[in-house]
Amino acid sequence: MPALFSFLDKSRSIAPPGYHRWRVPPAALAIHLCIGQIYAYSVFNKPLTQLIGITHSAEGDWTLVEVGHIFSIALICLGASAAVFGRWLERAGPRKAMFASALCFSGGFFVSALGVWLHQLWLLYLGHGLLGGIGLGLGYISPVSTLIKWFPDRPGMATGLAIMGFGGGAMLAAPLSIALMDYFQTPTSTGVAETFVAMGFLYLAYMLFGVFTVRIPPADWRPKGMEKLPRQAWTELGLTADEAIRTRQFYLLFGVLMLNVSAGLGVLGQASVMIQEMFSAATVGPDRAVTPAAAGGFVGLLSLFNMVGRFFWSSLSDRIGRRNTYTIFFLLGAALYTAVPWTGQTGALVWFVLAFGVIMSMYGGGFATIPAYLRDVFGVREVGAIHGRLLLAWSLAAVIGPQLLNHLRAYQIEVLGLPPAQAYSLTMYLMAGLLIIGLLCNLSVRPLRV
Repeated sequence: MPALFSFLDKSRSIAPPGYHRWRVPPAALAIHLCIGQIYAYSVFNKPLTQLIGITHSAEGDWTLVEVGHIFSIALICLGASAAVFGRWLERAGPRKAMFASALCFSGGFFVSALGVWLHQLWLLYLGHGLLGGIGLGLGYISPVSTLIKWFPDRPGMATGLAIMGFGGGAMLAAPLSIALMDYFQTPTSTGVAETFVAMGFLYLAYMLFGVFTVRIPPADWRPKGMEKLPRQAWTELGLTADEAIRTRQFYLLFGVLMLNVSAGLGVLGQASVMIQEMFSAATVGPDRAVTPAAAGGFVGLLSLFNMVGRFFWSSLSDRIGRRNTYTIFFLLGAALYTAVPWTGQTGALVWFVLAFGVIMSMYGGGFATIPAYLRDVFGVREVGAIHGRLLLAWSLAAVIGPQLLNHLRAYQIEVLGLPPAQAYSLTMYLMAGLLIIGLLCNLSVRPLRV
Protein backbone atom coordinates (compact mmCIF):
# COMPACT_ATOMS: atom_id res chain seq x y z
CA MET A 1 0.00 0.00 0.00
CA PRO A 2 2.77 2.55 0.79
CA ALA A 3 4.34 1.73 -2.62
CA LEU A 4 1.01 2.44 -4.31
CA PHE A 5 0.60 5.79 -2.64
CA SER A 6 4.21 6.76 -3.38
CA PHE A 7 3.49 5.98 -7.03
CA LEU A 8 0.79 8.63 -6.86
CA ASP A 9 3.29 11.30 -5.78
CA LYS A 10 3.80 14.20 -8.13
CA SER A 11 7.52 13.44 -8.40
CA ARG A 12 6.75 9.94 -9.69
CA SER A 13 4.51 11.24 -12.49
CA ILE A 14 7.15 13.35 -14.26
CA ALA A 15 7.51 12.15 -17.85
CA PRO A 16 10.81 10.47 -18.83
CA PRO A 17 12.95 11.81 -21.72
CA GLY A 18 11.38 11.15 -25.10
CA TYR A 19 7.83 10.89 -23.74
CA HIS A 20 5.32 11.93 -26.40
CA ARG A 21 2.81 14.49 -25.20
CA TRP A 22 -0.04 13.02 -27.30
CA ARG A 23 -0.12 10.09 -24.87
CA VAL A 24 -1.62 12.43 -22.27
CA PRO A 25 -4.98 13.37 -23.89
CA PRO A 26 -6.29 9.75 -23.67
CA ALA A 27 -5.59 9.83 -19.93
CA ALA A 28 -7.51 13.09 -19.60
CA LEU A 29 -10.40 11.78 -21.70
CA ALA A 30 -10.55 8.63 -19.55
CA ILE A 31 -11.49 10.83 -16.62
CA HIS A 32 -13.78 13.30 -18.36
CA LEU A 33 -15.73 10.73 -20.38
CA CYS A 34 -16.53 8.97 -17.11
CA ILE A 35 -17.51 11.94 -14.98
CA GLY A 36 -19.56 13.30 -17.89
CA GLN A 37 -22.04 10.55 -16.97
CA ILE A 38 -23.73 13.09 -14.71
CA TYR A 39 -25.29 14.66 -17.80
CA ALA A 40 -27.17 11.40 -18.44
CA TYR A 41 -28.47 11.04 -14.89
CA SER A 42 -32.03 11.82 -15.95
CA VAL A 43 -32.36 8.30 -17.44
CA PHE A 44 -32.44 7.02 -13.83
CA ASN A 45 -35.09 9.46 -12.63
CA LYS A 46 -38.18 7.57 -13.72
CA PRO A 47 -36.93 4.10 -12.60
CA LEU A 48 -35.96 5.60 -9.22
CA THR A 49 -39.57 6.75 -8.73
CA GLN A 50 -40.85 3.20 -9.41
CA LEU A 51 -38.68 1.07 -7.13
CA ILE A 52 -41.73 -0.24 -5.25
CA GLY A 53 -44.34 -0.20 -8.01
CA ILE A 54 -41.79 -1.46 -10.63
CA THR A 55 -43.95 -0.48 -13.63
CA HIS A 56 -45.50 2.62 -12.03
CA SER A 57 -45.05 4.85 -8.99
CA ALA A 58 -46.69 3.29 -5.93
CA GLU A 59 -47.23 4.39 -2.35
CA GLY A 60 -43.86 4.79 -0.65
CA ASP A 61 -41.99 5.47 -3.88
CA TRP A 62 -39.85 8.59 -4.11
CA THR A 63 -41.18 11.55 -6.08
CA LEU A 64 -39.47 13.07 -9.09
CA VAL A 65 -38.75 16.21 -7.07
CA GLU A 66 -36.99 14.18 -4.36
CA VAL A 67 -34.93 12.27 -6.93
CA GLY A 68 -34.12 15.49 -8.79
CA HIS A 69 -32.19 16.77 -5.76
CA ILE A 70 -29.44 14.20 -6.50
CA PHE A 71 -28.43 15.94 -9.72
CA SER A 72 -28.39 19.34 -8.02
CA ILE A 73 -26.32 18.16 -5.03
CA ALA A 74 -23.75 16.58 -7.36
CA LEU A 75 -23.25 19.78 -9.33
CA ILE A 76 -23.18 21.93 -6.20
CA CYS A 77 -20.35 19.74 -4.90
CA LEU A 78 -18.64 19.85 -8.31
CA GLY A 79 -18.36 23.63 -8.28
CA ALA A 80 -17.45 23.83 -4.61
CA SER A 81 -14.76 21.14 -4.76
CA ALA A 82 -13.25 22.63 -7.95
CA ALA A 83 -12.88 25.96 -6.14
CA VAL A 84 -11.57 24.44 -2.91
CA PHE A 85 -9.12 21.85 -4.28
CA GLY A 86 -7.54 23.88 -7.11
CA ARG A 87 -4.41 24.83 -5.17
CA TRP A 88 -4.09 21.34 -3.64
CA LEU A 89 -4.05 19.89 -7.17
CA GLU A 90 -1.03 21.98 -8.10
CA ARG A 91 0.82 20.78 -5.01
CA ALA A 92 -0.21 17.10 -5.13
CA GLY A 93 -0.10 16.60 -8.89
CA PRO A 94 -2.72 15.26 -11.30
CA ARG A 95 -2.20 11.56 -10.56
CA LYS A 96 -3.17 11.88 -6.91
CA ALA A 97 -6.11 14.15 -7.75
CA MET A 98 -7.36 11.78 -10.46
CA PHE A 99 -7.05 8.82 -8.07
CA ALA A 100 -9.13 10.63 -5.46
CA SER A 101 -11.64 11.50 -8.19
CA ALA A 102 -11.89 7.84 -9.28
CA LEU A 103 -12.48 6.63 -5.72
CA CYS A 104 -15.13 9.27 -4.97
CA PHE A 105 -16.95 9.00 -8.29
CA SER A 106 -17.11 5.19 -8.44
CA GLY A 107 -17.71 4.99 -4.69
CA GLY A 108 -20.79 7.14 -5.21
CA PHE A 109 -22.29 4.38 -7.37
CA PHE A 110 -21.73 1.73 -4.70
CA VAL A 111 -23.20 3.86 -1.91
CA SER A 112 -26.20 4.73 -4.12
CA ALA A 113 -26.76 1.04 -4.95
CA LEU A 114 -26.96 0.36 -1.21
CA GLY A 115 -29.45 3.23 -0.94
CA VAL A 116 -31.67 1.64 -3.60
CA TRP A 117 -31.55 -1.79 -1.93
CA LEU A 118 -32.41 -0.30 1.47
CA HIS A 119 -34.74 2.29 -0.07
CA GLN A 120 -32.95 5.10 1.76
CA LEU A 121 -32.90 8.28 -0.29
CA TRP A 122 -30.30 9.95 1.92
CA LEU A 123 -27.77 7.33 0.78
CA LEU A 124 -28.28 8.45 -2.82
CA TYR A 125 -27.77 12.04 -1.73
CA LEU A 126 -24.56 10.94 -0.01
CA GLY A 127 -23.42 8.66 -2.84
CA HIS A 128 -24.17 10.26 -6.17
CA GLY A 129 -24.65 13.68 -4.58
CA LEU A 130 -21.80 14.36 -2.15
CA LEU A 131 -19.17 11.69 -2.95
CA GLY A 132 -19.88 11.69 -6.66
CA GLY A 133 -19.92 15.49 -6.75
CA ILE A 134 -16.48 15.72 -5.12
CA GLY A 135 -15.24 13.19 -7.68
CA LEU A 136 -16.70 15.37 -10.42
CA GLY A 137 -14.92 18.49 -9.18
CA LEU A 138 -11.51 16.82 -8.79
CA GLY A 139 -11.89 15.05 -12.12
CA TYR A 140 -12.95 18.23 -13.90
CA ILE A 141 -9.98 20.41 -12.98
CA SER A 142 -7.04 17.96 -12.92
CA PRO A 143 -6.91 16.97 -16.63
CA VAL A 144 -7.41 20.56 -17.80
CA SER A 145 -4.50 21.81 -15.70
CA THR A 146 -2.25 19.00 -16.94
CA LEU A 147 -3.05 19.40 -20.63
CA ILE A 148 -2.32 23.13 -20.53
CA LYS A 149 1.18 22.32 -19.25
CA TRP A 150 1.75 19.87 -22.11
CA PHE A 151 0.41 22.18 -24.82
CA PRO A 152 1.68 25.71 -24.07
CA ASP A 153 1.68 26.34 -27.83
CA ARG A 154 -2.01 25.35 -28.17
CA PRO A 155 -3.68 25.80 -24.76
CA GLY A 156 -7.15 26.43 -26.18
CA MET A 157 -7.13 23.17 -28.11
CA ALA A 158 -5.77 21.29 -25.12
CA THR A 159 -8.43 22.60 -22.76
CA GLY A 160 -11.10 21.86 -25.35
CA LEU A 161 -10.01 18.23 -25.54
CA ALA A 162 -10.78 17.62 -21.89
CA ILE A 163 -13.90 19.76 -21.69
CA MET A 164 -15.24 18.09 -24.85
CA GLY A 165 -14.91 14.72 -23.12
CA PHE A 166 -16.92 15.94 -20.16
CA GLY A 167 -19.65 17.19 -22.45
CA GLY A 168 -19.72 13.92 -24.39
CA GLY A 169 -19.81 11.55 -21.42
CA ALA A 170 -23.59 11.21 -21.51
CA MET A 171 -23.46 10.02 -25.11
CA LEU A 172 -21.93 6.81 -23.80
CA ALA A 173 -23.59 6.72 -20.39
CA ALA A 174 -27.22 7.06 -21.53
CA PRO A 175 -27.41 3.94 -23.76
CA LEU A 176 -25.16 2.02 -21.37
CA SER A 177 -27.42 2.80 -18.41
CA ILE A 178 -30.58 1.81 -20.28
CA ALA A 179 -29.03 -1.40 -21.60
CA LEU A 180 -27.85 -2.43 -18.12
CA MET A 181 -31.24 -1.65 -16.51
CA ASP A 182 -32.97 -3.73 -19.20
CA TYR A 183 -30.52 -6.58 -18.59
CA PHE A 184 -30.92 -6.58 -14.81
CA GLN A 185 -34.66 -5.85 -14.70
CA THR A 186 -36.90 -8.54 -13.21
CA PRO A 187 -40.60 -8.64 -12.20
CA THR A 188 -39.50 -7.55 -8.71
CA SER A 189 -36.67 -5.13 -9.56
CA THR A 190 -36.16 -2.18 -11.87
CA GLY A 191 -32.50 -3.16 -12.19
CA VAL A 192 -31.25 0.21 -10.96
CA ALA A 193 -29.18 -1.05 -8.02
CA GLU A 194 -27.43 -3.71 -10.09
CA THR A 195 -26.77 -1.12 -12.80
CA PHE A 196 -25.17 1.20 -10.26
CA VAL A 197 -22.81 -1.55 -9.10
CA ALA A 198 -21.83 -2.53 -12.64
CA MET A 199 -21.21 1.08 -13.67
CA GLY A 200 -19.21 1.73 -10.51
CA PHE A 201 -16.75 -1.04 -11.41
CA LEU A 202 -16.60 -0.04 -15.09
CA TYR A 203 -15.91 3.60 -14.34
CA LEU A 204 -13.37 2.77 -11.64
CA ALA A 205 -11.38 0.61 -14.06
CA TYR A 206 -11.43 3.19 -16.85
CA MET A 207 -10.57 6.10 -14.58
CA LEU A 208 -7.64 4.14 -13.12
CA PHE A 209 -6.32 3.83 -16.67
CA GLY A 210 -6.14 7.62 -16.67
CA VAL A 211 -4.51 7.66 -13.23
CA PHE A 212 -1.72 5.28 -14.17
CA THR A 213 -0.98 6.75 -17.61
CA VAL A 214 -1.04 10.49 -16.90
CA ARG A 215 2.29 12.30 -16.83
CA ILE A 216 3.40 15.87 -16.25
CA PRO A 217 6.26 17.50 -18.21
CA PRO A 218 9.65 18.19 -16.61
CA ALA A 219 10.18 21.74 -15.41
CA ASP A 220 12.43 22.64 -18.37
CA TRP A 221 10.37 20.84 -21.03
CA ARG A 222 9.04 22.58 -24.10
CA PRO A 223 7.46 21.36 -27.35
CA LYS A 224 9.73 20.55 -30.26
CA GLY A 225 10.48 23.63 -32.32
CA MET A 226 9.58 26.01 -29.51
CA GLU A 227 12.59 28.11 -28.57
CA LYS A 228 11.17 29.11 -25.21
CA LEU A 229 7.97 28.75 -23.29
CA PRO A 230 5.43 31.55 -23.64
CA ARG A 231 5.79 34.31 -21.12
CA GLN A 232 3.45 33.93 -18.17
CA ALA A 233 1.62 36.63 -19.87
CA TRP A 234 0.90 40.10 -18.75
CA THR A 235 1.41 39.35 -15.06
CA GLU A 236 2.10 42.99 -14.40
CA LEU A 237 -1.29 43.93 -15.90
CA GLY A 238 -3.37 41.00 -14.65
CA LEU A 239 -5.22 40.78 -11.35
CA THR A 240 -4.87 38.20 -8.62
CA ALA A 241 -7.92 36.15 -7.69
CA ASP A 242 -8.37 38.17 -4.51
CA GLU A 243 -8.27 41.41 -6.48
CA ALA A 244 -10.62 40.09 -9.16
CA ILE A 245 -13.40 39.17 -6.74
CA ARG A 246 -13.46 42.75 -5.52
CA THR A 247 -14.40 44.06 -8.97
CA ARG A 248 -17.83 44.63 -10.46
CA GLN A 249 -16.80 42.69 -13.57
CA PHE A 250 -16.29 39.46 -11.64
CA TYR A 251 -19.86 39.46 -10.33
CA LEU A 252 -21.29 40.39 -13.71
CA LEU A 253 -19.43 37.43 -15.25
CA PHE A 254 -20.56 35.29 -12.32
CA GLY A 255 -24.13 36.17 -13.27
CA VAL A 256 -23.43 35.52 -16.96
CA LEU A 257 -22.19 31.99 -16.30
CA MET A 258 -24.76 31.19 -13.61
CA LEU A 259 -27.77 32.21 -15.71
CA ASN A 260 -26.54 30.51 -18.88
CA VAL A 261 -25.85 27.29 -16.95
CA SER A 262 -29.10 27.46 -14.94
CA ALA A 263 -31.16 27.36 -18.11
CA GLY A 264 -29.17 24.45 -19.53
CA LEU A 265 -29.21 22.41 -16.34
CA GLY A 266 -32.96 22.79 -16.07
CA VAL A 267 -33.20 20.78 -19.29
CA LEU A 268 -30.43 18.29 -18.60
CA GLY A 269 -31.83 17.25 -15.25
CA GLN A 270 -35.20 16.22 -16.72
CA ALA A 271 -34.51 15.69 -20.43
CA SER A 272 -35.57 12.04 -20.53
CA VAL A 273 -38.79 12.55 -18.54
CA MET A 274 -39.67 15.80 -20.35
CA ILE A 275 -39.62 14.38 -23.87
CA GLN A 276 -41.62 11.31 -22.77
CA GLU A 277 -44.30 13.45 -21.12
CA MET A 278 -44.55 16.11 -23.83
CA PHE A 279 -44.73 13.45 -26.56
CA SER A 280 -46.62 10.68 -24.77
CA ALA A 281 -49.27 8.39 -26.24
CA ALA A 282 -51.98 10.60 -24.72
CA THR A 283 -50.73 13.71 -26.52
CA VAL A 284 -49.41 12.52 -29.90
CA GLY A 285 -50.87 9.01 -30.16
CA PRO A 286 -49.37 5.60 -29.41
CA ASP A 287 -47.62 5.34 -32.79
CA ARG A 288 -45.66 8.58 -32.31
CA ALA A 289 -45.07 8.39 -28.56
CA VAL A 290 -41.47 8.64 -27.36
CA THR A 291 -40.32 5.41 -25.66
CA PRO A 292 -37.82 5.23 -22.78
CA ALA A 293 -35.19 3.92 -25.21
CA ALA A 294 -35.81 6.83 -27.60
CA ALA A 295 -35.66 9.25 -24.65
CA GLY A 296 -32.27 7.80 -23.76
CA GLY A 297 -31.19 8.45 -27.33
CA PHE A 298 -32.40 12.04 -26.97
CA VAL A 299 -30.23 12.46 -23.87
CA GLY A 300 -27.27 11.08 -25.80
CA LEU A 301 -27.96 13.45 -28.71
CA LEU A 302 -28.03 16.41 -26.32
CA SER A 303 -24.63 15.25 -25.10
CA LEU A 304 -23.34 15.32 -28.69
CA PHE A 305 -24.57 18.90 -29.19
CA ASN A 306 -23.09 19.83 -25.81
CA MET A 307 -19.73 18.36 -26.84
CA VAL A 308 -19.58 19.89 -30.34
CA GLY A 309 -20.73 23.27 -29.04
CA ARG A 310 -17.70 23.50 -26.79
CA PHE A 311 -15.42 23.59 -29.82
CA PHE A 312 -17.68 25.52 -32.19
CA TRP A 313 -18.68 28.45 -29.97
CA SER A 314 -15.27 28.92 -28.29
CA SER A 315 -13.63 28.99 -31.74
CA LEU A 316 -16.21 31.48 -32.98
CA SER A 317 -15.54 33.69 -29.95
CA ASP A 318 -11.94 34.15 -31.14
CA ARG A 319 -13.36 35.84 -34.23
CA ILE A 320 -16.34 37.80 -32.91
CA GLY A 321 -15.34 38.30 -29.26
CA ARG A 322 -16.57 36.71 -26.01
CA ARG A 323 -19.13 39.41 -25.25
CA ASN A 324 -20.77 39.02 -28.66
CA THR A 325 -20.74 35.25 -28.33
CA TYR A 326 -22.60 35.36 -25.03
CA THR A 327 -25.03 37.88 -26.51
CA ILE A 328 -25.92 35.24 -29.11
CA PHE A 329 -26.30 32.63 -26.35
CA PHE A 330 -28.81 34.72 -24.45
CA LEU A 331 -30.86 36.10 -27.35
CA LEU A 332 -31.07 32.86 -29.35
CA GLY A 333 -31.57 30.79 -26.20
CA ALA A 334 -34.48 32.94 -25.00
CA ALA A 335 -36.16 32.66 -28.41
CA LEU A 336 -35.77 28.87 -28.45
CA TYR A 337 -37.12 28.39 -24.92
CA THR A 338 -40.14 30.51 -25.83
CA ALA A 339 -40.77 28.27 -28.86
CA VAL A 340 -40.60 24.95 -26.96
CA PRO A 341 -44.24 24.95 -25.72
CA TRP A 342 -45.36 25.38 -29.36
CA THR A 343 -43.43 22.25 -30.39
CA GLY A 344 -45.24 20.23 -27.70
CA GLN A 345 -48.68 21.61 -28.57
CA THR A 346 -48.26 20.83 -32.28
CA GLY A 347 -46.40 17.53 -31.84
CA ALA A 348 -43.38 18.92 -33.69
CA LEU A 349 -40.88 16.45 -32.27
CA VAL A 350 -38.11 17.25 -34.76
CA TRP A 351 -38.24 20.97 -33.93
CA PHE A 352 -38.31 20.14 -30.20
CA VAL A 353 -35.13 18.06 -30.56
CA LEU A 354 -33.38 20.68 -32.72
CA ALA A 355 -34.30 23.52 -30.34
CA PHE A 356 -32.83 21.73 -27.34
CA GLY A 357 -29.84 20.60 -29.38
CA VAL A 358 -28.91 24.22 -30.11
CA ILE A 359 -29.61 25.18 -26.48
CA MET A 360 -27.26 22.45 -25.30
CA SER A 361 -24.56 23.54 -27.75
CA MET A 362 -24.68 27.02 -26.23
CA TYR A 363 -24.66 25.54 -22.72
CA GLY A 364 -21.44 23.68 -23.51
CA GLY A 365 -20.06 26.65 -25.42
CA GLY A 366 -20.56 28.81 -22.35
CA PHE A 367 -18.22 26.61 -20.32
CA ALA A 368 -15.58 26.60 -23.05
CA THR A 369 -15.76 30.35 -23.66
CA ILE A 370 -15.75 31.65 -20.06
CA PRO A 371 -12.01 31.03 -19.35
CA ALA A 372 -11.08 33.18 -22.37
CA TYR A 373 -13.62 35.81 -21.26
CA LEU A 374 -11.93 35.91 -17.84
CA ARG A 375 -8.53 36.21 -19.46
CA ASP A 376 -9.76 39.10 -21.62
CA VAL A 377 -11.06 40.98 -18.57
CA PHE A 378 -8.56 40.10 -15.82
CA GLY A 379 -5.41 39.04 -17.67
CA VAL A 380 -3.64 35.73 -17.12
CA ARG A 381 -1.83 36.38 -13.87
CA GLU A 382 -4.15 34.10 -11.86
CA VAL A 383 -6.82 33.27 -14.42
CA GLY A 384 -6.90 29.62 -13.29
CA ALA A 385 -7.69 30.56 -9.70
CA ILE A 386 -10.26 33.12 -10.85
CA HIS A 387 -11.89 30.47 -13.04
CA GLY A 388 -12.03 28.07 -10.08
CA ARG A 389 -13.85 30.64 -7.98
CA LEU A 390 -16.20 31.49 -10.81
CA LEU A 391 -17.21 27.81 -11.03
CA LEU A 392 -19.15 28.39 -7.82
CA ALA A 393 -21.68 29.90 -10.21
CA TRP A 394 -22.12 26.35 -11.51
CA SER A 395 -22.98 25.20 -7.99
CA LEU A 396 -25.59 27.92 -7.60
CA ALA A 397 -26.98 27.16 -11.06
CA ALA A 398 -27.40 23.53 -10.01
CA VAL A 399 -29.94 24.74 -7.46
CA ILE A 400 -31.74 27.30 -9.60
CA GLY A 401 -32.22 25.44 -12.87
CA PRO A 402 -33.25 21.87 -11.94
CA GLN A 403 -35.18 22.84 -8.82
CA LEU A 404 -37.08 25.57 -10.65
CA LEU A 405 -38.17 23.07 -13.27
CA ASN A 406 -38.91 20.25 -10.79
CA HIS A 407 -40.99 22.28 -8.35
CA LEU A 408 -42.92 24.23 -10.97
CA ARG A 409 -43.73 21.01 -12.81
CA ALA A 410 -44.93 19.36 -9.60
CA TYR A 411 -46.98 22.44 -8.61
CA GLN A 412 -48.76 22.61 -11.96
CA ILE A 413 -49.58 18.89 -11.97
CA GLU A 414 -50.48 18.38 -8.31
CA VAL A 415 -52.06 21.76 -7.46
CA LEU A 416 -53.32 23.16 -10.76
CA GLY A 417 -54.21 19.75 -12.19
CA LEU A 418 -52.49 20.27 -15.54
CA PRO A 419 -51.58 17.22 -17.64
CA PRO A 420 -47.83 16.43 -17.51
CA ALA A 421 -47.43 17.39 -21.18
CA GLN A 422 -48.57 20.97 -20.43
CA ALA A 423 -46.64 21.40 -17.19
CA TYR A 424 -43.45 22.66 -18.85
CA SER A 425 -44.76 25.79 -20.61
CA LEU A 426 -44.41 28.20 -17.66
CA THR A 427 -40.96 26.81 -16.86
CA MET A 428 -39.76 27.39 -20.43
CA TYR A 429 -40.91 31.02 -20.28
CA LEU A 430 -39.12 31.50 -16.96
CA MET A 431 -35.92 30.00 -18.43
CA ALA A 432 -36.18 32.55 -21.23
CA GLY A 433 -36.54 35.27 -18.58
CA LEU A 434 -33.36 34.10 -16.84
CA LEU A 435 -31.48 34.39 -20.12
CA ILE A 436 -32.70 37.96 -20.63
CA ILE A 437 -31.30 38.86 -17.19
CA GLY A 438 -28.04 37.16 -18.23
CA LEU A 439 -28.01 39.28 -21.39
CA LEU A 440 -28.21 42.46 -19.29
CA CYS A 441 -25.29 41.27 -17.13
CA ASN A 442 -23.24 40.48 -20.24
CA LEU A 443 -23.91 43.85 -21.88
CA SER A 444 -22.81 45.56 -18.64
CA VAL A 445 -19.31 44.01 -18.67
CA ARG A 446 -16.68 46.65 -19.44
CA PRO A 447 -12.87 46.46 -19.60
CA LEU A 448 -11.01 47.16 -16.40
CA ARG A 449 -9.29 50.51 -16.06
CA VAL A 450 -5.61 49.71 -15.63
